[in-house]
Formats: sequence, structure tokens, C-alpha cells
Amino acid sequence: MSDLMSNAASLMAVGMGFVFIFLTILVFVTMVMSKLVLKYAPAPEPKAASVAPQNNTASNDAQLLAVLSAAVAKYRSDHKK
Repeated sequence: MSDLMSNAASLMAVGMGFVFIFLTILVFVTMVMSKLVLKYAPAPEPKAASVAPQNNTASNDAQLLAVLSAAVAKYRSDHKK
């Protein structure tokens, strides 16, 4: 029985070691890729601020309030206890 347990423990140690090494390599590769992207990627161009035209927000707000009120009333009427 001790031979079986020693085999299990060694297999567990090898598996955990392999996962640790793989994750360590993955972290370093990710760090290198990040540095390469920052070095060689073109700098983002600043976007010009665009001013959106204001469309009668008072009527849009009133219409939105009416739609929401109708939806809440419908939900409450369907889910009465």
C-alpha cells in the first residue's frame, strides 16, 4: 500500500510542478508581449470632440417616462398576487 501512495505522491508532485512551471512561463511571456505591444504599437490619435446636436430632450424625456410608466403598470397587472 505504501508503494501505491508513494507513486501517487510523486505523480502529484510532478503534475503540480508542471503546472507551476507552465504558469510561470505564461506570466513571463505575457509580460514580454505586453512590452512589445507598447513599444511597437502606434500611439492612438487624439479624437476630436464632436458635439452632438441636442434634440428636444424635454419631449424625449416625457415620452420615455410615459413608456416606462406603461411598462411598469403592465408588469404589475400581470404579476398581481
